[in-house]
Amino acid sequence: MRQVVGVISQRAEVTIFIVCVVLIVYFSVRNANFYSYTNIVTMVQYMAPIAVIGAGEVLLLDLAEIDLSSGQVFLTAPWFVILINQHGVPIGWCVALSLLVCIGIGAFNGALVVTLKVPSFVATLGVNYVLAGYVLVASDDVQTNMIGTTGHFGAVAGIANWSEGFWAIGIVILIWALLKGTRFGLHTTATGDNELGAAEAGVKVRSVKVRCFIIIAFISGLIGIFDAIRIGSLDPAAPGLNEMLSAVTACVIGGTALTGGKATVLGTLIGAIVLGVLEDGFNIVGISANWFILVEGAVILLAMGVNVQLGRASTRTLA
Repeated sequence: MRQVVGVISQRAEVTIFIVCVVLIVYFSVRNANFYSYTNIVTMVQYMAPIAVIGAGEVLLLDLAEIDLSSGQVFLTAPWFVILINQHGVPIGWCVALSLLVCIGIGAFNGALVVTLKVPSFVATLGVNYVLAGYVLVASDDVQTNMIGTTGHFGAVAGIANWSEGFWAIGIVILIWALLKGTRFGLHTTATGDNELGAAEAGVKVRSVKVRCFIIIAFISGLIGIFDAIRIGSLDPAAPGLNEMLSAVTACVIGGTALTGGKATVLGTLIGAIVLGVLEDGFNIVGISANWFILVEGAVILLAMGVNVQLGRASTRTLA
């Protein structure tokens, strides 16, 4: 039992993986259509943005920071593409310039946190509302069609059934490799675990934080553009906080600590899958979507409780 507790506490992904398998089996037994090709594609397309934004949030949560504007960046980046294209700029350059703006947003968030010492919760919440208001003003609160939805570019970017899923997997793998296999990742975890100690050891703490804010803004904007191309239309009133909260939920239930120093990209990916399975499963077995919000909150509380208890059990085991 001590060995089992030790393994689970050291690998936070194990618990949520077991939950994921149980949910998949349950919904597949309840309705055979759960395994249908169309339904699987739908789930993947729903999970992709959550997994990507969640992977970015993992970097910040590892620092004991958070970015509440990531969901709004996800929704605003396609609007940048539309507005730039109105000046006759080709689609490729529109995407590139839009992502450059996203990088600027991330750098601005980071500057607010490390230079002005504004708490990341407050700074990014303010930026979230600024971006939401900008979209409403620039669009005159009118829905519009997304560009780049045809041809080879559209297929690669998001129109093809699996393209958004492949992009999501690629981005998540890159973030995982960055966090676990590079000096930057080591510095990120060290900063979240003990910022003062990391600084005294020579880690450029301010630079690490700014880079993490830039990374999440960039990948949120990128997957946002791809998602808009897949859907084909843009709604200026869409709430970005919803997407961000789902991403943070995936992080939390995947085993990432909100207090910094403990992060798992793999757990976040599994957490995104769990959320996708839950929402789609509720729909396919005829349960009201309103229950999903209630269950999502309960899952967060349960996951946090389990992680805390496993941490304590691990401490006792090591002692």
